[in-house]
Amino acid sequence: MIRNRHPRGGPIVALVVSTLSALVLLSGDLAAQNRMPEIPESQLTEAQRAAVAEFTEVRANVSGPWQAILRSPEMLNPARSLSDYLRFNSSLPPRLSEFVIIITAREWSSQYEWNAHHRLAMRGGLGPDIAEAVADGRRPEVMAADEAAVYDFSMELHRNRSVSDATYARALEQVGEQGIMDMIGLSGWYTLVSMVLNTARVPLPENATQQLEPFPR
Repeated sequence: MIRNRHPRGGPIVALVVSTLSALVLLSGDLAAQNRMPEIPESQLTEAQRAAVAEFTEVRANVSGPWQAILRSPEMLNPARSLSDYLRFNSSLPPRLSEFVIIITAREWSSQYEWNAHHRLAMRGGLGPDIAEAVADGRRPEVMAADEAAVYDFSMELHRNRSVSDATYARALEQVGEQGIMDMIGLSGWYTLVSMVLNTARVPLPENATQQLEPFPR
């Protein structure tokens, strides 16, 4: 971190330090710039208008990652249909489905996704200590049997790109085959959402603050 000191070098050194500090702040603002902001209604194509009309029949508005996805209008509603099932109708209770989502958000350091789903995980009954451990990049110390099975399955899938026989067997015992497929679906879908959010640099809603520290590379 550059510290704005005034050493013996006098005003020239101070000017250099001040200029560098300004450049760092400017680069941070540019990095946070929303690459795919909301499209003004007057600039929507006919395909985008039709996609928005279909979307808003089911959901309130096209916001967040959906504004970015709208750049490919034929993708918008098939994606929404998958999202609707995974979020609202999967075989997993909200405590577990939201657990999978925040694990995925943490793996991608997706601030928007974490902000949206952390509170849903708490509302669904996931323990705050579990979410805190996930945010820190730690395995939670105390979990129910189904939570441990979901955590280990999800983490192996993200980190190893596969799941061991032992981990699969524990997940099968706890959530069944449909639950396993729904975990895969949630992990895959929210990986896509994280890719969209991170690429488009979708900003957090107003008054929200970043909760995740980037993982070291």
